[in-house]
Amino acid sequence: MKCTFVSAGSDAIGEGPEELRPIPVTRRALRIAPWPVTAILLGIASPANAQAIPATSDELAPPWNAQRIFEPSALPDLVDRDNREAIAPEDMPVKKRQQPGYEPVGIRQGSWMFNPSLMTGALYDSNVFASNTQKRGDVAAVIEPSLRAHTLWERHGIDIKLNSRTTAYNENSSLDQTDVSLKGAGWIDIANDMVVLGSFQIAHLNEGVGSLSSPSNAVTPTPYNLMSGDLTVRKEFNRLTTSIGARVDSYDYGTARAQDGSLIDQSSRDGQIYALHGRVDYAFSPVLGWFGGVEGNQRNIRGVPGQTLDSTGYRALSGLTVGFGNLLRGEFGGGYVEQRFDNPLIGTVDGPSYRAKLTWSPTRLMDIHVKAEQLVTQTSDTSSTGVLANAVQVGVDYELRRNVILSLAGAYEIDRFFGQARKDRVTTTNASVKYLMNRFSAISAYHRYTSRDSDIPTFSYDKHQVGLNVTAQF
Repeated sequence: MKCTFVSAGSDAIGEGPEELRPIPVTRRALRIAPWPVTAILLGIASPANAQAIPATSDELAPPWNAQRIFEPSALPDLVDRDNREAIAPEDMPVKKRQQPGYEPVGIRQGSWMFNPSLMTGALYDSNVFASNTQKRGDVAAVIEPSLRAHTLWERHGIDIKLNSRTTAYNENSSLDQTDVSLKGAGWIDIANDMVVLGSFQIAHLNEGVGSLSSPSNAVTPTPYNLMSGDLTVRKEFNRLTTSIGARVDSYDYGTARAQDGSLIDQSSRDGQIYALHGRVDYAFSPVLGWFGGVEGNQRNIRGVPGQTLDSTGYRALSGLTVGFGNLLRGEFGGGYVEQRFDNPLIGTVDGPSYRAKLTWSPTRLMDIHVKAEQLVTQTSDTSSTGVLANAVQVGVDYELRRNVILSLAGAYEIDRFFGQARKDRVTTTNASVKYLMNRFSAISAYHRYTSRDSDIPTFSYDKHQVGLNVTAQF
């Protein structure tokens, strides 16, 4: 079970790293089109935020759902591969479509294509320390250069992205941080119905102040290094699609600084997580399918002397996938999750889990996303604090014009904590607009509101974040 707290952060509302653009694909290569790679594997991670359950996200297209088995997947396509047509821009999700005339030009070198970009922006945070007693607002400058490189081969492929994101505050320099990430994905087309998928990440990241896994009295981000890799084999048998894979994540945490100036050592969270995962999809018809996924893990976490954080666990989920063309698509599943810690003082964190996600496109200009989920997890991959989270999320993406995208989203989540008398209620709203001026530049503006209401007043806070970004790309 790899249950990371992922924020409904910058990428979800358009102010974060610019997504990589899809490249034209042949009929034969549709199943390994690079856009799923960019949406899932190649964006730099944003700092954790208030939510335990990720915000509404786009569905994963085959074959990359094989590496994210608990995320909603597109219904298997029963049309013969050789007769499949390339997906028209207007039939892609609103936030993923690439209209002619607005795609990046790129620099071609042999069979490789390079796409450099530079995003600069400014943001205002009304409560930079996520405090309910000492609210302090500040403005910050953001700069994010990136370089994507991908192959143009007919069969196999490699897709790599290197980028960094620096945030520098005007009055509170202790919050300054720089995230650097190198992510990559590759696939080997062994046969017409079989592919080997690989992905990796090498990154230096930061946990933001006020996140669930950040120390409660920290006034600086918590830095950590992450190395991860996944290798998965995906095989199709007409209506049946199967996958099996293995993943490893290695964490190395630094120190944060407390309000009194002392250092908060987070090295007890260092360690490795090993996981095996598999998924099965069966299409009863072009509009209805069944899926089942299971992932087991072994966690070797340092902990503190006399109190290990080692554990083993699993998560299993099964349900139905529905799809009515471009009008309605979704996935509904239920299952169970369990994590057994070697330390008897922690014990076992377990419970039922469910997920329902639906995307409705009443017109080609609008996507409406609805997601409801219950999850038993930890505040981070390498901590022992258990959380039972229930969330309902709704989002709308609207194409006002070919080059203007409006996005609105809201979420309500209830977090119940194991081992302490604590119950939190989290409310978030997101609004953004993105304007593509031409192939070489874009402007985006956003507003995000977060409110955490906790039974323990120390953890309660609310904040507004407003920002403007300008992106240059080639």
